Amino acid sequence: MADDVEKSDPEERTEAARPASTLPLIITLVALLIYFSFQTLSLLSERSNLAFVKSNQDGALQEAQKVQAQFKVLVTKTSDLADQGHAGARMVMEGLQRQGVGFASESSAPVKPAAKSTK
Repeated sequence: MADDVEKSDPEERTEAARPASTLPLIITLVALLIYFSFQTLSLLSERSNLAFVKSNQDGALQEAQKVQAQFKVLVTKTSDLADQGHAGARMVMEGLQRQGVGFASESSAPVKPAAKSTK
């Protein structure tokens, strides 16, 4: 009987030690699961917010493109008038060229590109 007690005593110690050694691993895995779940939900929320902001800006972007197209037509027609010798149109085109704005037609003088800041 003494031999049975001695044999079972080390086995009980190893069985008792196993749950204690897996407990930190389980806690770590649960913590990682919670962390990654939180990060996933946070990223999904940010993604939906960005999609909402983008959809709100679509109208303004379309309006800006319309205004840009209208400005291009206006500058092109003013450039044509300047090429025909209209003094006021020539003055407007020179002012636009000084500011680096404008779309030169094929018959008018080339427009210098606007200087870009290197900051």
